[in-house]
Amino acid sequence: MNHFSEKVSFLWSVADLLRGNYKQSEYGRVILPFTVLRRLDQVLEPKKPAVVAKARDLETANATLRDKMLLRAAGAGFYNTSPLDFKRLLDDPGHAAANLAGYISGFSPNARDILEHFRFDAQIERLDRCNLLYLVLQKFASVDLHPDRVSNHEMGYIFEELIRKFAETSNETAGEHFTPREVIRLMVNLLLAEDDGALREPGVVRTMYDPACGTGGMLSVAQEFLGELNAQARLEAYGQELNDESYAICKADMMIKGQDAENIKSGNSFSEDGLPGLKVDYLISNPPFGVDWSNAEAVVRQEHEQKGHGGRFGPGLPRKNDGSLLFLLHMLSKMKPPHQGGSRLAIVFNGSPLFTGAAGSGESEIRRYLLENDLLEAIVALPDQMFYNTGINTYVWLVTNRKSRARKGLVQLINGVKYFRKMRKSLGDKRNELAPEHIDDLVRLHGDLTEGPDVKIFPNEAFGFRRLTVERPLKLNFQASPERLARLEEESAWTNLATSKKKDPALAAAEVAQGRAVQAQVLRVLGRLDPERLCRDREAFLKDLKVAEKAEGASLAAPVRKAILSALSERDEEAAVCRDSHGAPEPDADLRDNENVPLGEDIQVYMAREVLPHVPDAWVDESKTKVGYEIPFTRHFYEYVPPRPLAEIEGEIRTLEAEIQGMLAEVLG
Repeated sequence: MNHFSEKVSFLWSVADLLRGNYKQSEYGRVILPFTVLRRLDQVLEPKKPAVVAKARDLETANATLRDKMLLRAAGAGFYNTSPLDFKRLLDDPGHAAANLAGYISGFSPNARDILEHFRFDAQIERLDRCNLLYLVLQKFASVDLHPDRVSNHEMGYIFEELIRKFAETSNETAGEHFTPREVIRLMVNLLLAEDDGALREPGVVRTMYDPACGTGGMLSVAQEFLGELNAQARLEAYGQELNDESYAICKADMMIKGQDAENIKSGNSFSEDGLPGLKVDYLISNPPFGVDWSNAEAVVRQEHEQKGHGGRFGPGLPRKNDGSLLFLLHMLSKMKPPHQGGSRLAIVFNGSPLFTGAAGSGESEIRRYLLENDLLEAIVALPDQMFYNTGINTYVWLVTNRKSRARKGLVQLINGVKYFRKMRKSLGDKRNELAPEHIDDLVRLHGDLTEGPDVKIFPNEAFGFRRLTVERPLKLNFQASPERLARLEEESAWTNLATSKKKDPALAAAEVAQGRAVQAQVLRVLGRLDPERLCRDREAFLKDLKVAEKAEGASLAAPVRKAILSALSERDEEAAVCRDSHGAPEPDADLRDNENVPLGEDIQVYMAREVLPHVPDAWVDESKTKVGYEIPFTRHFYEYVPPRPLAEIEGEIRTLEAEIQGMLAEVLG
């Protein structure tokens, strides 16, 4: 049973024991940690007696020294000090649960951490309660995963296949655990393609980081790809994952393959950066779409405000209900500076980060940072229905601070929506997949850097624009007619005169009485104005109002005067322009408009061509102009499809009408 697929089938056959007591989606909670445990048990087997003896000798030693000495004795990145192993666990069926718990407690902290995040103690208790624990132990004790017979490389394949099976039986959350392998393959190809020559050098070592590593699929495929390219190359993987079970699977996968499992961290990448000083060659991720980052808001906002560009989130903060771009900013902080060789980054997004957010918003400012610093290399649109938990369109962004000379100042858009084949059997929302030839075609399109039907190339500034605030003058007429006077009741400054917030009834009544007296005086002032006169000049109306005030011996407060102007006015295109104290035209907020002008275009030329022919009195409020960036990907690949001829449509309608009439005749006849 040396072939890994046979090993996988055997291990997964444990499901036959679990059926009835476990749901199908829960099988992985038992099979995955037991597989890890069996592998670790057999890796430690040759040195087990020496480790147990050394542990006795070091019982009183310093914990740190003891740990180092035991690791050296085990000759691995972990150890176990319990005298028990899988074979001895079978010697005492009546105490299997207690003995297994004791055996697990003998592992080094890094191995125990994996089993704790699997919540393995709960599964031991559940299996024991169902009288299944001893049977499962027997099953796993009979499989040979010894490193002399199953290499780290083959063990990695076995474990990844189990992960895939686990993901496929958990369709409701498959997207959280499992990114389609062919999508990862495309991303890795795009990420490493530019470095093909350097990666073929003997003994080359590169580093890669995934801040939302899930079960480690992206890191595993990258390691596999590099191994195919150069068997002597080594990719050191780093990652962080919030979900406990996914974290345990990823860390176990790394440990099984002989990687340093301490490079995988648990926790929220935004608020608990587990690898704060890390700088790597490559970064890759498929973060959750539309993730709410409210639980990390305090930490993120504090870093943004206090550290600015010296921290991770300097360029800006997106909306709280979508943290996709926060993952990108976090990843940028892990890039090596150009003088140290720089880094390349690949990340999967939905369509939102392309265009969401107006000029000046957090999203726009993040896009601005990427483009103005020449970091965005390419965006590849994937076909829809590619992921297990969503059928929406997705995009791979390639970001780097070491662009080739040919790509300097440019962004390449690749429309890959037609590069797919239908799956024989769908998995959740996943109905399409990339065939190897599709991956090759997309990688070739990226490498050629030549425009065509599926490729567009733009300078960085092509995605920038200035958001202009176009104002038009306020023009009002005024009249003290009964209808307009009645509108005073709708003005808060007017109604507030006859209300009181005082708690003392007597004081409140006095304040209300005083306010009503003021209202009465104001009405007497307004009663002196000619109700038939329509005044089309605010200054002239204010002069009339002051004359009426003087005649009544009144002095209107500014809020009341403002309420009067609001109630007695109406917009009038033929009225004089209302001006401020400096003589400048006042803008009409209701006529305010916005225009997006490409960065490369002169604003005055744009206004003369697009705006002033329609509204000659318009002007731009330059104090409100903002620079924005968006990437209208779909627009650049839009293909116009002319409507069908009317005669053809009319013919179809008549045919349908005839069919309906025929069916009605059959029913009624």
